[in-house]
Amino acid sequence: MVDLRWYLDPTRRGRDAYLAGHIPGATFLDLEQDLSGPKGGLGGRHPWPSEEQLGRVLGGAGIGPADLVVAYDDQSGAIAARLWYLLRAHGHERAAVLDGGVARWTAEGRPLQTEVTHPEPCAYRARLLPGYVVDKAAVAALPPGSLLLDARAAERYRGDVEPIDPRAGHIPGATSAPFAGNLTRDAGPVFLAPAELRARYEALRSGEREPVVYCGSGVTACHNLLALHLAGLRGRLYSGSWSEWSSDPDRPAAKGAE
Repeated sequence: MVDLRWYLDPTRRGRDAYLAGHIPGATFLDLEQDLSGPKGGLGGRHPWPSEEQLGRVLGGAGIGPADLVVAYDDQSGAIAARLWYLLRAHGHERAAVLDGGVARWTAEGRPLQTEVTHPEPCAYRARLLPGYVVDKAAVAALPPGSLLLDARAAERYRGDVEPIDPRAGHIPGATSAPFAGNLTRDAGPVFLAPAELRARYEALRSGEREPVVYCGSGVTACHNLLALHLAGLRGRLYSGSWSEWSSDPDRPAAKGAE
């Protein structure tokens, strides 16, 4: 079990939330320090980590290549899905996200612990499989009519607001598909049933076999990729996402509704 709580608000820290109470036996991994590569102008705000980095982090967390890994957060899987996709992209199929996260865990009366878990390190050799991640050049070279899904909130897609990245708007030709649309609308949202997810993405796909999905920095896009997987479909991640695209003045931006 991996606690992957993380917050855009710089005054909040996922590790603090972990120390205040986590699911028994869970270890903590940090989205930026552990599951993102070094920032250096390419790859956006959360660059895709190298094989060496991922292998070192997973092995240090006591995760072996045959282990079942369940990630959770307190944002309905929006952050935890990043670890799920990283594992799947490197051939680790025994990976899952705890539906409803820590909020559902506690709502069901299950206990938390404050004792820090210290796993026994092991060896992990990570090798990225082809067909899971695409870069900026590949997105720019997509043929006309290719399906590009934007997992950000609709107001950021339209360019009404942009609180984080250099420019407002979206990649021209992209379709708005906010990750929140994968969830039920009750007070403790969980993933929609697979049939409902399939209906959502079949309507968006319009016959495209494997859409490319992006978000702000390659994190919440993984929520859409998990939803596609649950629906029996597939997609690919543009890992640099809007944070990388909007930082390049040579790349165009579109605004408004589709």
